[in-house]
Amino acid sequence: QVQLEESGGGLVQPGGSLRLSCAASGRISSSSVMGWYRQAPGKQREFVASITRDDYTAYADSVKGRFTISRDNAKMTVYLQMSSLQLGDTAVYYCRAWGTGAWGQGTQVTVSS
Repeated sequence: QVQLEESGGGLVQPGGSLRLSCAASGRISSSSVMGWYRQAPGKQREFVASITRDDYTAYADSVKGRFTISRDNAKMTVYLQMSSLQLGDTAVYYCRAWGTGAWGQGTQVTVSS
């Protein structure tokens, strides 16, 4: 069983920054691809970013150039640095570990003036 625990969400003004963290524990391999999805009210959950053990990254077009994903394999933690936040980034952000079926409980990010 794998557990994913997110932290770092909150309220931020447009143009601001936030950093999300996701710590993995349990029966998870350090080679697992990890990443983030988000779900805004009334919308489907969508892919945001992912990263492999060797730091190969992928991003949704909507966040390219603004968000940066990184990971610490020793700590089994993945991070999402979000900059130039926009109203449309408001959502619950979920951590995912591919191949494990595990999702985090979600952390709320609200961008509002």
